[in-house]
Parts: sequence; C-alpha cells; structure tokens
Amino acid sequence: MSSALALAAVTAVLRDLLNDGLINHNISGSLGGGVTVSVLPPDRVVVANSSEASQLNLFLHQVTPNSGWRNEGLPSRDASGSQRLSNPPLALDLHYLLSVYSGSDLHAEILLGYAMQLLHETPVLTRQAIHTALNPSPVVAAMLPPALRALADSGLEQQVEQIRITPEFLSTEEMAKIWSATMSNFRPTAAYLASVVLIEATAPVRSPLPVLSRGLGVEPGLEPPLPTLQAVESASGQPAVRLGEAIGLSGHHLEGTGRTVLLSNDRFAIEQALPPLVTPPGATGATLMSFAIPQARATDFPVGVYRVGARLQRLGESEPTETNRLALTLAPEITNLPLTVARDAAGTARFTIAFDPALHAGQRATLILGEREYLPESFSEASTSALVFEIANAPPAPAPGLLVRLRIDGIESSIIDHFVPPPRFRNQRLVIT
Repeated sequence: MSSALALAAVTAVLRDLLNDGLINHNISGSLGGGVTVSVLPPDRVVVANSSEASQLNLFLHQVTPNSGWRNEGLPSRDASGSQRLSNPPLALDLHYLLSVYSGSDLHAEILLGYAMQLLHETPVLTRQAIHTALNPSPVVAAMLPPALRALADSGLEQQVEQIRITPEFLSTEEMAKIWSATMSNFRPTAAYLASVVLIEATAPVRSPLPVLSRGLGVEPGLEPPLPTLQAVESASGQPAVRLGEAIGLSGHHLEGTGRTVLLSNDRFAIEQALPPLVTPPGATGATLMSFAIPQARATDFPVGVYRVGARLQRLGESEPTETNRLALTLAPEITNLPLTVARDAAGTARFTIAFDPALHAGQRATLILGEREYLPESFSEASTSALVFEIANAPPAPAPGLLVRLRIDGIESSIIDHFVPPPRFRNQRLVIT
C-alpha cells in the first residue's frame, strides 16, 4: 500500500510522463520554442502582465473515494474503540484537468493533441515508470527540493492496484463551474481520472496466532459448543448491582479449570480479573458462574457500565477460552441512611451523604430528595466517598421522611426492595426537623 505521499507521487509521475513524451516527440522543435509541464492551479499558471508561454498544466481538482475499495478493509477498531484490529486502506480516485497555454496560433491545439495521445498510449502507470520517475539518479536527486525527494518513500509502486489513467467527460456546465471557481480564463482542457490510490497506515495491529486445530467435537443440539454468557443477574433482583453482592452469570459450556471473571470499563481504562464464587448447591458449573465485586476494592470500581465476561480452560483444550461480554451496571449505595437532619435558625439543612463506590474525577453526582434534585458542594480530592449538601429554606420532612436517591452519571442508588411481594421502598430516607 501507499503512504499519504501517494497523491503527490501520482501527480509527479504524470508530469514526468508528459515531459518525457514531449521531449521524445521533439515538440519544442515543432513549435520553435521550449515547452514546459507545470502542476499549478489555473490561476497561477500565467503570471500577471507577462507573455503567455507554451506549456501544459496538470491540475488535481478533485479527490473522491473509490467505490470498489471503499468497504474492502475490515473495521480498524474493536467494539470498544481501544484495540486496533487492522489498517484498512483509504482508496481514492484522482481527478485531473489537463490544460494547454500558449500565446501563439495553433500551439495549444498541437500540445493538447500530443498530450492526449501520450495518456491514451499509457493507460496504466507501470511500476517501473513510477520507480524511474520518483527515484532519479543521485546527482539529479541532490538538486531536487525536499518535497520531491520525499516522494521516493510514497510506496506507490508497491501498492496492490496499479494506477489506471482514463479520460473523463465533463459537461460544459461542469467545466464552466470549475474554471469559475479557479477565477481564471478558460483554456483548452481535457479531464482525466487516475484510479486507484490505496493509502494505508502502518500502525501496529492485533495479530492472532495461527490455529493448529479446531478442537471442537460434534455435539447434537442448537447451542454452539463454546463458552457463552446469556444473562447477568444480581442477587438482590435489582437492575443494577452493588458492591459485595453476589452476581450470577448464566449461560452454557461454562465448565472448566482456571475460571475467572473479567470486568472492563473503557472510560476509566479498567481491565480486572476476579475469582468466581463457589457454585451454589443444585446448580451446575456448566450453566452458572457467580462472583462479587469486593467491598474492599470500592476505589477500583467506580459507578458505571461495565462489560463482564469469563475466561476458562475446557477439558481437552490447551489454551484458555474467553466468553462473549455482557453489560453490567454498577450502582452507588448510600451507607449512612436513614438520617435525621435539624435545620439551623435560617432554615438551612446541611448534611453529609456517605456512599460507595467512591466518586471519581469527571463524574457528576446529584441527590434526589423525594422528587427534587440537589447539587453537592464542590470537593478538591481526586475521589471521595462522601458529599456535603446544603438546602436553603428546606421544608420540614417529618418521619418517615423523604426517600433519598444518589445519582452518579445517570445511575441511581436503589430504593426498592424486590425480594418481598409486592415490592416496597427500602428505608433510604432523610428526616428534616
């Protein structure tokens, strides 16, 4: 594949092709003067208040994606965006205007005829032609500007596709718009397409090991014989889990040795492995795993959405296998409720709410008392497990008090007990006297 220098390299090779063709056909002798090939915007070809010399100008006026190669490469990133999987090529088509300039009669027509014949007889830029144009002799290279010397590293001659040169038809309206946009006078012009340029990055990517054997036997049934998670359930029956509570992972083909639970969070760059809990009596290790996020590690797991999976080594396999990942939401838990707060003489209620996991930098926390939301006072620590709230003109809230919810990044602490039928509110209340 080519590098980002490929666009300039194609232009340089085409200019070299045209220049050599004019020399080989002795166009200068036919016209009675020198002929040059430039690669300038049309408004810069003819210098103001100067005579118009005979010359060809090749102008790259548009670059478009190549439809044939556009979806050829695999995705460059995994689902989380953190792991680079491949370097898909950037496939481009280059659109050129070949214009002729001359202050003498018929010179422009002669130049355009020879230039179009050259491009017609060279429908493909061969690898040898590209190498010759971009790698001149050391003596010539020493006289070239740095930009032209850099094109030798474009990799254009090494790319999979060769560059094809084909004429394009532009209507009178399209041509008029182009020349109006360049703010220059129209000259005899032919349009050409150079396709395709493949630009590819060289960043390191993940490279899987080769497969020695599949290691899969024939098993009847519709379930694939691979470790698979199908559901995540908290022991409390809540939609979000809390620190220290058992979390069940159900699925199939989960039996094996070295079983480990994997937790990851892209926002906080967390990738942790936790040991599973003992399989409950009556459950089989082939369909169920359970684990808990330790209370002692509250600072390692902030409130948020995690991806949970498992890693294990099945019988007869030489390498561990990872399951798919499912979403798991870790919610905050207020630890100092119920709480009674007395207002001061001005009617202000000031109190502290303790919770876990700790609030990390960049996270937003609010407190909901009943149906009203309050912001905490600012804090200077990188993380904190307690927030101070001050409510001016706080209305009294006698027993049983107001239900309290702590919301961190949109995830609220639980106030409903799902274990009793029918569900009821937990004693997460604040009494204001």
